Amino acid sequence: MSTPLRRRSNNNNNNSLNGNHTNGNGTNLMEIKKTNGIANGDGGKNKAPCMTWTARDVAYVARHHWIPCLFAVGVLFFTGVEYTLQMVPPSSQPFDIGFVATRSLHRVLANSPDLNTVLAALNTVFVAMQTTYIVWAWLMEGRPRPTISACFMFTCRGLLGYSTQLPLPQEFLGSGVDFPVGNVSFFLFYSGHVAGSMIASLDMRRMQRFRLAMVFDILNVLQSIRLLGTRGHYTIDLAVGLGAGILFDSLAGKYEEMTKRHSLTNGFSLVSKDDSLVN
Repeated sequence: MSTPLRRRSNNNNNNSLNGNHTNGNGTNLMEIKKTNGIANGDGGKNKAPCMTWTARDVAYVARHHWIPCLFAVGVLFFTGVEYTLQMVPPSSQPFDIGFVATRSLHRVLANSPDLNTVLAALNTVFVAMQTTYIVWAWLMEGRPRPTISACFMFTCRGLLGYSTQLPLPQEFLGSGVDFPVGNVSFFLFYSGHVAGSMIASLDMRRMQRFRLAMVFDILNVLQSIRLLGTRGHYTIDLAVGLGAGILFDSLAGKYEEMTKRHSLTNGFSLVSKDDSLVN
């Protein structure tokens, strides 16, 4: 059960923030409040909820709803940061905290080209694993949701990546065996590596393939660290890629539900006749 946004009194006669309640005699408490308001000369207008809060109510919210309270503190903190942070001048490279955190890894890879090549090849193998699973789910298992998610995701990535083209970091360590293979140009924003892996991982969880999903998540974290170390992506690319995977997986699920409701009986289906669109 969800925790109410306000503490309840011991006699359970206090009304919550939402909804109407009755007292022990079955009388609607909201009607009582309105009547009392008219009697008190305020024209029947109730006080704003915050005007009725006590110190115990505030303590209750802080104790039982600490997650939104923590985010509220974050809003205040970053509001201060936004008003005091000095912007990076146009002549400088973008500041990236992920690049700062992976300086030592970048030095190792810069001094060991062979190691960089091996890690790049492993990354390409991981991308092939993602692609194989996503296509397999559709063609062999009759579940097109991961494929639809990937199509949505990569199309949106192409539009955004072309609309605002971020500069390639000066310290970028490329490799001919990295994906995209051959050191060809690619969109930085957002990370298709991370988003594709997230789409596959979410589908694995729906199918209760939890161990395989955990393997993909671990590999996703490792590839993210490598991408920061090689300066192949900015931190924001990876963070948005994670969110994009979740978003487009959800949109693909809604698309499946919509097509299931409105599909024609004799029309062509992306799934096998024995399988349901929604898992």
